[in-house]
Parts: sequence; C-alpha cells; structure tokens
Amino acid sequence: QAIRIIRAVLEKYGTYESFEVATGGRLLSKCQIWSVIRKYMQKEGCVGEVVVQLTDDLLSQAVMMVEDSRPTLAINLAGARQHWLEGMLRHEIGTHYIRGVNNTRQPWHSSEGRKQYSLKPANPTEEGLASLHSVLFRKQPFLWRAALLYYTIERASRLSFSALFQDLEQYVQDAGVRWEYCVRAKRGQTDTSQPGCFSKDQVYLDGILRILRHRQTIDFPLLAALGKVSYEDVNRLKKFGVLEKARIPHFMQDLERYMKQLDHIVTTNGLDEEELEQLLPD
Repeated sequence: QAIRIIRAVLEKYGTYESFEVATGGRLLSKCQIWSVIRKYMQKEGCVGEVVVQLTDDLLSQAVMMVEDSRPTLAINLAGARQHWLEGMLRHEIGTHYIRGVNNTRQPWHSSEGRKQYSLKPANPTEEGLASLHSVLFRKQPFLWRAALLYYTIERASRLSFSALFQDLEQYVQDAGVRWEYCVRAKRGQTDTSQPGCFSKDQVYLDGILRILRHRQTIDFPLLAALGKVSYEDVNRLKKFGVLEKARIPHFMQDLERYMKQLDHIVTTNGLDEEELEQLLPD
C-alpha cells in the first residue's frame, strides 16, 4: 500500500520536489505563519492556551509537547508551506491537543484508569487520525509522508544508514529531505552501519488504513470527545465518558463534509475497499 501511494504521487507529479511545490505552495514568512496560527486558534477556541515556537532544528514538521507545564507547539519553519500549514495545525492542535484536553476530564486520564477500563493503546488511532487531518480538505490529499515513513522504516530494518540513503533516492532527490527520513528511521541505533530501525514511524500509515477501513462505523466526534482512546474502544466507553463541555474540532462540526473528505482521501490514494478489508479483517 505504501509503495502504491508513493508511485501514485510520482506518476502525477514526476518528482517529490514538484509535488511539494505544486501541493504545498510557497514557504511562508514568520509573519504569515503567526497570522495563520492566530486564525486557527480562534477557530478552535483555544487562543492563549498553547505556546507556539518557530524553529529550524526539528526532525519532524511539528511537535506538541509540555514545557514548563504549558502545552507547547514547536513548528519547523522549513515545512511551513501555504497550503500545508493549516493541515499541520489540524494534526497537532485539532487532534493531539483537543483529544488531550478531553482526556484530562475522563475517568481513564491516568495509567491506572486506563488499566481499570481495559483501554487499548491510543496508537495507532491517535497518529492515524492526526495524519488524516493533516491532508483533510487538500485538493490532492496524498498520504505521501505517512507512506514514505512506512517504507523507510521497512527498508531501514534491512539496510545500513548509507544504503538506506541511496535506496530513497529513487523517490526523493533532495538530499536534505532524504537525510531527515533516514535520521528518523535510524534514531536510537548505536551502530547505524547495521540494519535496524526506530519503528514508531510506521504507526501513521497503520493508523490511517485502520481508520479508513472502519470509517463508516466510527463515531468521529465521539472519538475526539472521549480523549486518547482507540477507535475500537469508542462504543464500549460511551456510557462512562464525561461528554459535557467536550471539545470537538471545528472541522468535524459538518460531519457530512468530513466523511466526504475521507472518501476523497481513499480515492486519491488508490486505496481499494476490498483490499483494505482483506488486509485488516474484522
């Protein structure tokens, strides 16, 4: 599935670089980035709740963390393109942060609570949902990043760092971008000349495919409202959840439009419903 998504992008755009320019648009100045962030925070009703830092030394596009006990979003300036920035905010704020806030109000907010209610791990649902929200509303919602991360990890488990760097050249010519993917895949390895990988990055595509496979039966607003839970636990937890004053991301309010976007993601990426069912049986 990952290779099919990557090839679909290359067939349409020729190279990763032209895909980036055509779909991402131009890089934004700091001033423009602040303006987009401010408007987005207003839409989600969380102005002043999250500290935002702009940086150029992040391994990822953006990351949500807690610093000095305040929720903090660090954004990589190199990834802040005009058509991609809002998706990044839907990923970090509209998914991770909002589900995190809702989670603090649930009886399973602690690790003891999770055990008590026999919760499945939040991933791959958490990162899968966030990754879908990154591409939601794009004209061409290709799941390129999730697919290439998945492929890179798979190859890293068999290749050295330098062989992996060469292998990725068939998909990405830009050495800086390839370097970033390789470093992500090999982080934590004591000897990068040996095969071996940091496999967390496979969670994005895994979660995406699982959610898309079951999208007709998932209650998405509830999935956001119940906090850091797996889509598989939603129906079971409904009766225990604290749903009063739960925050729902603004882009889920029009659920019909949201579901159409998920269908559009499936079609754009050449995903086959029957194949998904075979790949992920009930």
